[in-house]
Amino acid sequence: MLERVKSIRDALTRTRQAAFGRVATLLGATEITPEFWDELEALLIQADLGVETTADILEKAKAHVKREGIIRTDALKSVLKAELRAMLVTAEPLDLTTDDLRVVLIVGTNGSGKTTSIAKLAAWFKGQGRSVLLAAADTFRAAAGDQLDVWADRAGVPVIGGQPGSDPGAIVYDALQAAQSRKVNVVLIDTAGRLHTKFNLMQELKKVRNVTAKAAAGAPHETWLVLDGTTGQNALAQAQQFKAAVEVTGVIITKLDGTAKGGMVFAVSHQLQLPIRFIATGEKLGDIALFDAAAFVDGLFE
Repeated sequence: MLERVKSIRDALTRTRQAAFGRVATLLGATEITPEFWDELEALLIQADLGVETTADILEKAKAHVKREGIIRTDALKSVLKAELRAMLVTAEPLDLTTDDLRVVLIVGTNGSGKTTSIAKLAAWFKGQGRSVLLAAADTFRAAAGDQLDVWADRAGVPVIGGQPGSDPGAIVYDALQAAQSRKVNVVLIDTAGRLHTKFNLMQELKKVRNVTAKAAAGAPHETWLVLDGTTGQNALAQAQQFKAAVEVTGVIITKLDGTAKGGMVFAVSHQLQLPIRFIATGEKLGDIALFDAAAFVDGLFE
């Protein structure tokens, strides 16, 4: 029997029951007062939207209330949901029709769920009729290659790797050569998540990115950052560093099902102007979904 795959709504159960559940309760049938705005601000910050994103949402919501002459809180739910959706940057849909090679560089710190996310992405792309190859370019962590091998076997995709401590750039080059000779559609490149210093990590990622660009035309076509949804505002700081180093084009959020604070998704997307590409919704191989802004916001309230 096939295991049931978690939906975005399922993954947001804890967030909906906690932080945003209190927001929904606040939006009862009462009059809008200055105290109401103060309480709403506190709840959104507690939900990990961050001060800046919360301030932007409240400013727009207050302008809407004034413009429309809204006086009761129960009329604010649709307004708040619309403003939350507006905080989420949208991206061009993935082109799943071309047979041209598409190379995706996957970056993120160790412990963020990077390796399992790569396997889930591989399974997802396979489910869309794409052929997939993985490049095990995290050679700094001794167990990284073995871990990727296990997950790749579960997903039924090949891996190009090397010995611990070997040159990750050489592995990427070999992987892209293999992908081009085999007419593979998608290459997902795993990268190191922790070196001795942040400077060393970012320099290593830049090197891998440069090798990728030389080995395949237009590569990397995407650079996706994996962020642990349970780390809250710390995820925002991580995203800022990675974006500055390797031109991140999208974000994958993991472990949202394990946290009561889903607001960091809005902070990362809005403040860094990055689209959320996927959400890992659970621990199973199939527990990953394309990000849908409307479904995400609805899942926080309903």
